[in-house]
Amino acid sequence: MSGFLLTLHIIASLILIGGILLQPGAKGGGLGAAFGGGGANSAFGAQGAAPFLAKLTYWVAACFLATSLLIEFNIVRENRSVLEKKTSTQPVQSAPAPQMPAPAQK
Repeated sequence: MSGFLLTLHIIASLILIGGILLQPGAKGGGLGAAFGGGGANSAFGAQGAAPFLAKLTYWVAACFLATSLLIEFNIVRENRSVLEKKTSTQPVQSAPAPQMPAPAQK
């Protein structure tokens, strides 16, 4: 289950990054203008892809938030902590202390 959530989380993050980069900025440019998104003959009409990309961004951001919360809920439910390291199953053996030579007798 956590592998599926993690995969969904990564996919949502990549789509979210791409959707944000394709949206036009304050000056009407953006990465979307490189693909011809500003003309009247574009695939999304005269307004461009801005309304569609804005709605897509909202939904993907909601999915990203939901998967983040579900992943954290699974971590808490399993009593794990991100800060704790997993204990190894093999016992740790320490090296023997070095022996100091005996002081010389006079």
